[in-house]
Amino acid sequence: MKTKIKRNREVARKLEISLFCGLVISILLSIISFGASCGEIRQDVLRMHVIANSDSVEDQAVKLKVRDAVLEAGEDLFDGTLTAEGAEQMLDSDIERLQNAAQTVLTENGFDYGVRVEIGKDYFNTRTYDGEVTLPAGEYEAVRVILGEGKGQNWWCVMFPPMCLPAAEADTEISDVLTKNEEDVVKSNPKYEARFKIVELFENFYRKIK
Repeated sequence: MKTKIKRNREVARKLEISLFCGLVISILLSIISFGASCGEIRQDVLRMHVIANSDSVEDQAVKLKVRDAVLEAGEDLFDGTLTAEGAEQMLDSDIERLQNAAQTVLTENGFDYGVRVEIGKDYFNTRTYDGEVTLPAGEYEAVRVILGEGKGQNWWCVMFPPMCLPAAEADTEISDVLTKNEEDVVKSNPKYEARFKIVELFENFYRKIK
């Protein structure tokens, strides 16, 4: 009798271990799949990053004026046709125009520090746009507008698919750019989607060791 009870306990323990291992594997596969979709999103999305000189009230206010001027000057670029893949080639010849527009705003408002506009990889934490679209943490191709020392809080938006004004009225929708899996990711609520935090922790760790 005791032998039978012992055998049943061993079977139950093995079953519990198997179920636990299965759960762990399922979670790991889910995280890997989620992370892969995040990587694809980062390749498809083009972002804009306007970084203020400092966090002073004046620097933060002129940052927004510069933002408006750059978006207006580049309206023909930010109409939803400028993809992350084609950004560098298409913007190379237009950086001076955007930089001049930004510098004009600074000069008119009495700021003597400079501005530079550049294109390259920029790291972003997990961000939610308009409470609807969440972009996972990581490096994205971005148009950076850096004012002065660039040590202040930044303003950001998504240029492709277009979510920056005035480009937000373009016909390109996020569903036209992303796959179904990628769209499911960006429309997830980060408050309930723990995998966003896992991806962010991994990306921060990877930045430190690379």
